[in-house]
Amino acid sequence: YGDAEKDKGIQTGQDARFYGLSTKFEPFSNKDSPLVIQFSVKHEQNIDCGGGYLKVFDCSLDQKDMHGESPYLIMFGPDICGPGTKKVHVIFNYKGENHLIKKEIRCKDDVFSHLYTLIVNPDNTYEVLIDNEKAQSGELEEDWDFLPPKKIKDPEAKKPDDWDDRPTIADPDDTKPEDWDQPEHIPDPDATKPEDWDDEMDGEWEPPMIDNPDYKGEWKPKQIDNPDYKGPWIHPEIDNPEYTPDPEIYKYDEVCALGLDLWQVKSG
Repeated sequence: YGDAEKDKGIQTGQDARFYGLSTKFEPFSNKDSPLVIQFSVKHEQNIDCGGGYLKVFDCSLDQKDMHGESPYLIMFGPDICGPGTKKVHVIFNYKGENHLIKKEIRCKDDVFSHLYTLIVNPDNTYEVLIDNEKAQSGELEEDWDFLPPKKIKDPEAKKPDDWDDRPTIADPDDTKPEDWDQPEHIPDPDATKPEDWDDEMDGEWEPPMIDNPDYKGEWKPKQIDNPDYKGPWIHPEIDNPEYTPDPEIYKYDEVCALGLDLWQVKSG
């Protein structure tokens, strides 16, 4: 930060605690307008496990009873837990279900201030910035599973019985050499019967077995290019009858509150 007094922010005070804080404002809709969520995060405690994300709510939020299961519209911001989780959440609620982004966005994990920005555009595109540099962007429909897929595999199609997808085949003209078949193990030719061996007491002496240096394993004919190879069979697709485009995936009719709903192992 630049100024210790002017740049003061909200800080958590106790380890291994849930924290909740929210504020309401005049409701608005982002219909036909970009929606921008922007805030800065500074993990002074050198965080090892904890969230630093914001949630956006509609007017139904009960601020006195806000908790982890309170329905929200958007959840955005960094989440860190050990070396395996250091990501930026971008979660949208669409028709009552929360949808996580399918792309990975790595968050900052140092002790410095970082500016996180989410821009949702009315053309159903989005952009995530960290410190005003693009971290991810794309189309809402492509990067979240809001809608069923446009195409599905044709349930009526199947691979033809005569479709050969083997790139190579065994050479029909190749034959096994006459000396190929050899036992895997043979009696050790250098072994000798111990002097104290008693055939009557110990039975007939047999030399120990050793690996056969001439053993070649199972014979297999060499492979040649398959003259009937047609390549991999690709299942044809058809339009998904369950798919209906939605030009207003981006839109929320009532944006009314912001909240912090955090779990932090190490406060700060």
